[in-house]
Amino acid sequence: MLDIIFESAPLLYAGVFVFGALIGSFLNVVILRIPPLLEYDWRCQCRDLLEMEAAEEERPPGLVFSRSHCTKCGHGIRAHENIPLVSYLALRGRCSACKARISPRYPIIELLTALLFVITIWHFGPTFQGLTALFLTAVLIALAGIDIDHQLLPDNMTIPLMWAGILISFWSIHIGLATSVIGAIAGYLVLWSIYHLFRLLTGKEGMGYGDFKLLAALGAWMGWQMLPLIVLLSSVVGAVVGLTLMGTGRLKKDKPMPFGPFIAAAGWIALIWGQQIIDSYIRSGGFG
Repeated sequence: MLDIIFESAPLLYAGVFVFGALIGSFLNVVILRIPPLLEYDWRCQCRDLLEMEAAEEERPPGLVFSRSHCTKCGHGIRAHENIPLVSYLALRGRCSACKARISPRYPIIELLTALLFVITIWHFGPTFQGLTALFLTAVLIALAGIDIDHQLLPDNMTIPLMWAGILISFWSIHIGLATSVIGAIAGYLVLWSIYHLFRLLTGKEGMGYGDFKLLAALGAWMGWQMLPLIVLLSSVVGAVVGLTLMGTGRLKKDKPMPFGPFIAAAGWIALIWGQQIIDSYIRSGGFG
């Protein structure tokens, strides 16, 4: 059965699209539930550190076994109401119980994940390299969503992502071990240096430590050679988006804007087209 799917491009990409939509549905849960879980754990740790009496506080729902509910009325989402993309359209974007509007972000993330999964398999093929690239793609989407909502790139996602990149480099799936380790170190130090230089010149913090760790993770997956491209792409796109939002009044001048989504987007572009972009730049005479 799998041989038939792998040999038929339409069946392969259709299967990857459906799989991507399912993963996108789970990523919505990750984006929604990881920050409250982290905040709960932080509060518990602070109470333990200060030797305070434990508060009667219910632990937020977990990622896997807790049923999804409507955020307005608490209606438990039934299986047929939780089909990626299809259910949102069938329900016309509203809760079946209270008719409250469902955020369009849920189907957007499902569709985005499905499309990026298809492009990733189109580029790498149905190989172990392609499978690991799907994992990286999914984590980048989740990190971008969390950073947009909370200006937070959790250590329990960025650091394991970095170690995963180093681990698979033992088998040279994307790059070799030495290149991966150097990429992780360089990725962290590049933004760490920019952060401290900016703070020295302006007295302000230009980014968070999570950005350093995310770039370190991308360096571990793609090597130090891709870091200049990732930094350049993320900086240019971030500047354009920031100026546009300020020009339209949707972003105040002194309000911070999360940089993680731009690093994640630039990292994914580098994963798929990075070498072609670099080669095109060299052929165009970019280095003389």
